[in-house]
Amino acid sequence: MTQTHSQRSSFIGRNPSVLYFLAALGLFTALVTVMSEAVGTGLVSTSFVKTLGKTLCLCLVAIAMDVVWGYCGILSLGHFAFFGIGGYAIGMWLMYARTEIIVADSLAGQTIPPTPQEISDAIGNQIFGVVGSSDFPLIWAFADSLWIQLAFVVLIPGALALIFGWLAFRSRVNGVYLSILTQAMTLALALYLFQNDSGLRGNNGLSGLQNIPGFADSGQDMVSIVFFLASALALALGYLFFLFFAWITDSKLGNIIQAIRDDESRVRFLGYHVESYKLFVFTITAIVAGIAGALYYPQAGIINPAEIAPIASIYLAVWVAIGGRGRLYGAVIGAAVVSLLSSWFTGGGAPSIDLGVYTIHWVDWWLVLLGLSFVLITLFAPKGIGGLFDKLVRKS
Repeated sequence: MTQTHSQRSSFIGRNPSVLYFLAALGLFTALVTVMSEAVGTGLVSTSFVKTLGKTLCLCLVAIAMDVVWGYCGILSLGHFAFFGIGGYAIGMWLMYARTEIIVADSLAGQTIPPTPQEISDAIGNQIFGVVGSSDFPLIWAFADSLWIQLAFVVLIPGALALIFGWLAFRSRVNGVYLSILTQAMTLALALYLFQNDSGLRGNNGLSGLQNIPGFADSGQDMVSIVFFLASALALALGYLFFLFFAWITDSKLGNIIQAIRDDESRVRFLGYHVESYKLFVFTITAIVAGIAGALYYPQAGIINPAEIAPIASIYLAVWVAIGGRGRLYGAVIGAAVVSLLSSWFTGGGAPSIDLGVYTIHWVDWWLVLLGLSFVLITLFAPKGIGGLFDKLVRKS
């Protein structure tokens, strides 16, 4: 018992970032809530509260990416697809429920009450009229049930990751070939969703997701703070959940997972079923990515196939690399810094620089700046921002 207590103490002692992260997240959440327009002084605008809430969701999917890449060595360029699937799953219910309310209100004044079929047809026409249809596709069969769609947020990304991972890992596809394969999966999914007959409104996507049923009497200021708090809670729970992967680094299972990252062939030679370990990590991180997406898109208000394009998953890998691969807090730092800077540069917050012969508009140059930052971090700080933080802590 004494040894076990010593091991636990040593783990906390070696990982003070756990308490620091949770304390910082709690303080940040409290400050934003107090300063919000919904319940506080109004120092933080509703739009910025939504930006911060979305950033917390991106931090959560970055943690999932860090676990699958930093701990297990699987460079997946498809995890943002799972993020988008979670958004589509909850977005279907949000769009159906909101349209149902609108249709019911518009038909309420009729002398003869409308039949359920007439209401259903009117809802279908409202949702799918933009793609020249009025019939509900089969995949919308349970769109009227919140609980089933919430289950789909978990089940569909998990099932897709399980099937894809089983096929890829049993064929022993790894390294750059696995990265290309996950990217191909993401591209195939995006191209399918761009089609109008995909059942998800093609390029139009799902819109109006910020109008949450049950919050009709509340303004967007209250909706934004509710989702901000939910995003903060999800990030905290996700961080604690994935600390399981950090804790098991002192155990046999943890050693196996990290050994797969370092030398997969040797682990297989020692008799371990490598595919099972990789499949477990790949699937569980896909589920967390789906949950993050389900919280993100109601705050964004819209989701379309462009959100699932392969470039989004590449950005995700860049965030983790900049923040520090193999450090959960590093993934959070990378996602938060890059996403907030992206909003500032591309949203017109950064002033243009007039050089006389040429004016630098940061909207056009942001991706160049991001790419340059990634190269510099890779060359001069391969452990990312988190690695620099570790050095400062050790020096102090």
